[in-house]
Amino acid sequence: MDKTFTISIYSENNVGLLNRISAIFLKRHINIESLTTSQSEIKDVFRFIIIVKGPEESVKKLIQQIEKQVDVIRAFYHTDEETIFQESALYKVKSSALFEERHIQNIIKESHANIVTVSPEYFVIEKTGFRNETDRLYHDLAPFGLLQFVRSGRISVTKSKMGISEIIKKFKSDN
Repeated sequence: MDKTFTISIYSENNVGLLNRISAIFLKRHINIESLTTSQSEIKDVFRFIIIVKGPEESVKKLIQQIEKQVDVIRAFYHTDEETIFQESALYKVKSSALFEERHIQNIIKESHANIVTVSPEYFVIEKTGFRNETDRLYHDLAPFGLLQFVRSGRISVTKSKMGISEIIKKFKSDN
């Protein structure tokens, strides 16, 4: 049975690594649902967060292949139950809707979203939450003249300790 998994890859920030990692997914016929990368909690170490759906056995093999990459320090996978995760979305809407349609203010308030910019032509709303929450706000705002929409990839942390700092300290002391 296919499940959703969050793959965390800790790596050096070197050119071409994303290309090599995506080639591993392509070779194994696993589609990337979401991808986010940023600085991690460790200086000079970056973290990829990749969301995939598939059987656990395939994900285990994928992790083993990823860890063979020279620039990869360590890779992990977790289920949704083992992580805390969110996404962010931005919605650009015609300003006339904000001033002429009072109902839109209720939609924003009820969805716990924030207005981040207002101009004479448009306003921008930011919503952080789960995918179903950002989707719901998208559908609620669409009738009012949605000009642009963008959603981030998932960001997540694990509920349990990952121990990556200890792994890196041991790695540095061995070299």
